[in-house]
Amino acid sequence: MSRNIIITGATGNLGTAVVEKFKREGYHIIVLTRPDKDEYMEEADDSYEVDVTDEEQVTAFVKEFQLQYGELDALALLVGGFSMGGFEKTSMEDVQKMFQLNFFSAFHLVRGFLPIMKKQQKGTFLFVGAKPALELEAGKDMLAYALSKRLIITLTEILGEEIKDSSIRSHVFVPSIIDTPANREAMPDADFSKWVRPQEIAEAMHYAVNTSALRNMTFKLYGEV
Repeated sequence: MSRNIIITGATGNLGTAVVEKFKREGYHIIVLTRPDKDEYMEEADDSYEVDVTDEEQVTAFVKEFQLQYGELDALALLVGGFSMGGFEKTSMEDVQKMFQLNFFSAFHLVRGFLPIMKKQQKGTFLFVGAKPALELEAGKDMLAYALSKRLIITLTEILGEEIKDSSIRSHVFVPSIIDTPANREAMPDADFSKWVRPQEIAEAMHYAVNTSALRNMTFKLYGEV
């Protein structure tokens, strides 16, 4: 039987690394891409265009998954966005945008797939937090982003309570600066060797999925930053 993993945000830098890692390990890769964005992931076994911030589209995909596949081993929730700005430069629109990208993109899928995992009595949720959501000195300068990522961390913790008497697991991966081309361009004078590589996060995710002794963990991947 295939080991199925759903990966959102698969065409991003982190998503690409996660797809490649789980593909090498023999998983059946199901990716969700943005509608009308002409996104393509060659390594994926199956691809669906789903706006994961839209509850109705997610609900329709969950029904399609139940028709087309057997069990779900893991759900990697990698869609996200970033914004700068403290209290005086953060609008309600900024907060709403970050909440849609970073929180609701995960929340809708958790609500959709939790009943499936409960029925099969197994499965792993993989979330992505951010260091500024835990260390508020940095978070105050990127308020909307930090708030939305803090919600993800809290969601992981509450979900952990919901599933604590089952074999379902919920992990959150909290990186500092990820070594991506966009971050290198934005901070050209930084020491890139101190940043966290996407492949390191992908390795940690695979380890978490395949280590049943780990229960509802927070993985801090800070590198040397």
